[in-house]
Amino acid sequence: MWVGQGCPQPAATGKDAPPVNEMSDTDSITKVAIASDPSQNIQACWSDIGVYGKGSCPELAKFIHCRNCPVYSSAGSQLLTRPLPADYRRQWTEHFTQQKKLAAQTNASALLFRISAELLALPTPAFQEVTEKRRIHSLPHRRQGIVFGLVNIRGELLVCVSLGHLLGIEKLPSLQALRTAYNRLLVANWEGARFVFPVDEVFGTHRFNLHDLKEPPATVARSNPSYTQGLLSWGNKVVGFLNGDLLFSALNRSLS
Repeated sequence: MWVGQGCPQPAATGKDAPPVNEMSDTDSITKVAIASDPSQNIQACWSDIGVYGKGSCPELAKFIHCRNCPVYSSAGSQLLTRPLPADYRRQWTEHFTQQKKLAAQTNASALLFRISAELLALPTPAFQEVTEKRRIHSLPHRRQGIVFGLVNIRGELLVCVSLGHLLGIEKLPSLQALRTAYNRLLVANWEGARFVFPVDEVFGTHRFNLHDLKEPPATVARSNPSYTQGLLSWGNKVVGFLNGDLLFSALNRSLS
């Protein structure tokens, strides 16, 4: 078998043989190209006695790797300058004329949660964390309205409000009932205004396209539609996407 100049046949065996490496993707492609065009008369000695074969070529002691050998370089040049197959242009023309399948565009992200029976969402950047139940400390002269009291979040006292009461989803529960009813607390920060509000369940984030929001009907279940920017689809369910500006503006007014 002809192995090319610089790659004589005598083989080194045993511990003197260079290590045999697995064939890389590039060399696999090269081997396929050679096999598909036998007229090039290229003998892939690197896959026989070279680093991708037995590793017995004595020239490896000089070149370390077949890629440094002039035989390997010559074979690569020969492959790159070979005539194009007859149907080369047709194949690539068909490839590029195929209509691309565009992935669904997403330009918004929302955190999904549940209050009572309502599925709601607010922009993900509005939230800082989801936390477990915390003790709610009541405030004097704050028995009415949507303010429950204060909650200690990492050493900072934040105002805890009833989002469900503001949206008209549920009646304002007593503080004692609230302490045993809710499962999670959402810590929100909207343009520097930080609030905490209890929810029954948190589903995580969901990416969607704002153009896919549907107009809310006259009433969104029992919730107040004035705070709803639109309806988004989540699996086979419909979620009310809330308008952050209107919602937090109302929460700020509740503190005055």
